[in-house]
Amino acid sequence: MTQLDTTEGLRVSVLASSSSGNVTYLETPQHKVLVDAGLSGKKIAALMASIGRDLNDVDAVFVTHEHTDHIHGVGVLARRYHLDVYANEGTWQAMSPKIGKIAPEQKHIFEMGKTLSLGDLDVESFGVSHDAAEPQFYQFHHDDHAFAILTDTGYVSDRVASTIADADGYLMECNHDLMMLRDGPYPWSLKQRILGDQGHLSNDDGALALMSVLGHRTKKIYLGHLSQENNAKKLAHQTVSDFLADHDFGVDDAFQIMDTDPAVADPLTIV
Repeated sequence: MTQLDTTEGLRVSVLASSSSGNVTYLETPQHKVLVDAGLSGKKIAALMASIGRDLNDVDAVFVTHEHTDHIHGVGVLARRYHLDVYANEGTWQAMSPKIGKIAPEQKHIFEMGKTLSLGDLDVESFGVSHDAAEPQFYQFHHDDHAFAILTDTGYVSDRVASTIADADGYLMECNHDLMMLRDGPYPWSLKQRILGDQGHLSNDDGALALMSVLGHRTKKIYLGHLSQENNAKKLAHQTVSDFLADHDFGVDDAFQIMDTDPAVADPLTIV
């Protein structure tokens, strides 16, 4: 096993984020966890190594919903590294046929709207609007710091916004640019799905959502789940940055906007 850094703080690395695969790593002095495992076990292990961490040290994976870009490696990682897997009942029923057998003692039901306490890490779940069985995302709390993950939702309700308001950091969905999606090659039925209330947030939607939740504590914003066909890093970053700056938010002063990548992990950073 690797020698773990026991420095106080909530540390985060977005290992991969896109429409093709999503994995986020978080750690406290006592716990190391993943949110989703949407790539192969081999790729996730390599991404962990790139930030100086080892999957043998991970305790658990928290699953948001059963779509392949979020669960591809869940079964393999659970079996190989003996990880506890947390998801709500609806997600377990939908993903179980896709991820293979997992030992009963590793399977945990995490109900929507509840908070799970794991030593120095509290995990808060909340429901979102997406075309999955029972989609939910998570806000992680440690030592008066919070990091909220919100992707794969067609819109952000007042309830969700109030739940994650004034976190220290966010992974916020900016799935597509509206013009790129509308003018792109996707069939109209798929475009309707993405644009619908159970689809995905656009760059503009992500910026609006951030306006409703940013607070004085917020220091880092990661733009995530970018479509490789209907978006671009520079475009998402510029759209969100300009939108927030135009509304007098302290871009690059009060907080930083960070890009994410489908295959390159963001540095492990305290939030």
